[in-house]
Amino acid sequence: MRQRLSEAAPLADLLRPRTLDELVGQDHLVGADGALRRFVEAGQLSSMILWGPAGTGKTTLARILASSAGYATESLSAVTSGVKDVREALVRATERLGEQGQRTVLFIDEVHRFNKSQQDLLLPATETGQVVLIGATTENPYFEVNAALMSRSTLWRLRTLDATDLTVLVRRGLDLRRATISDEALEAVTSSADGDARVALTTLDTSIVLARSSAESSDHVELDHVARARDGRLYHQSRDTHFDQISAFIKSVRGSDPDAALYWLVTMLEAGESPRFLARRLVILASEDIGLADPMGLVLADAAARTVEFIGLPEGRLTLAHATLTLSLMAKSNSVTRALAAVTSAVHDDGLGEVPDHLRGSSYRGAETQGFGVGYDYPHDFAGGWVAQQYLPDGLVGRHFYDPSALGRERALVEQWRARMDLDDQDIPAPTVE
Repeated sequence: MRQRLSEAAPLADLLRPRTLDELVGQDHLVGADGALRRFVEAGQLSSMILWGPAGTGKTTLARILASSAGYATESLSAVTSGVKDVREALVRATERLGEQGQRTVLFIDEVHRFNKSQQDLLLPATETGQVVLIGATTENPYFEVNAALMSRSTLWRLRTLDATDLTVLVRRGLDLRRATISDEALEAVTSSADGDARVALTTLDTSIVLARSSAESSDHVELDHVARARDGRLYHQSRDTHFDQISAFIKSVRGSDPDAALYWLVTMLEAGESPRFLARRLVILASEDIGLADPMGLVLADAAARTVEFIGLPEGRLTLAHATLTLSLMAKSNSVTRALAAVTSAVHDDGLGEVPDHLRGSSYRGAETQGFGVGYDYPHDFAGGWVAQQYLPDGLVGRHFYDPSALGRERALVEQWRARMDLDDQDIPAPTVE
């Protein structure tokens, strides 16, 4: 019976971890020094919101936390549950605590889908300790969960699983199914999953079925089986080719060639590249290569990333093309990149400088007797909202890390900055052509 169940059940269910040690990924939360592991070891949980992309283990983690800490679990889905379901779960939790002395974790999946009245119903129960709430959400809880409930909970963010994490899971699935896989097929499974463990294991399961039902009836999964399992939506190129294409894409945008940039964008989308990955790379480029030459580049790239997350494919292709073309046409400056590198080098080489006394906080008793905050000039008390005073540590006075360019809107910004502070006679860099 057990063997038949294991053969019929999907890998995502069979490999669901039952302890923190079996959990793959999220070491920042459940590793040796992770806060959530500490809570379990202390046998004391508090209400929390688990926020992260699909397939990162939010539901599994909630179950493990509850069972490992000795709590009973009441599980609800905000998609299918109403006020009546919440009230009944709270009643059972109260009875369990009174009759058995056991506390209850109320797990609510997709908690952001609860309306305000449903969320308000949870407030007194979490405040009095009637239940420990663990809510799971893929949406930003600061926008979707009401402030009162957020104030009674701690927020923990789960990270997208990387290729190493997914490889561990795929290897476990292969062992369970008594199958093997080629290196190329393994890379295809992990790359096409976009950090989602459930997608990776589902793809693997389907690929194994296809391998075993082929003419060769093999237990060995090849790239073709993965491609068929994904209906062609995976990288058909090697890892090197993939990185070459993303490099060509970014360099085309940086080089202000909209035609080439759009070509490489579509090439990667057709090969099954994650739109979220492409959107993230454009956000990085907006600061790294456009920067102050057009500050709206970052706004546009961020809006594109959010839109792609919201609407997905295929419509998200329009948004990515829109952002790619616009960023290609924008003026370019790497002054942000160079300034950040210069400051980082100074901090590493010279160590952390002391904060000048006049810049130190002075709102507490005794600060003024130490000279903290004394002599600080409040810029808004002066014409133009600026007054000359020292802001860098003593050892760095006179050092300049930001080297302005004269490209795009950066030139106007810097000229306005200099004019506002009447810096013509000051030792301040003027815009220069990079």
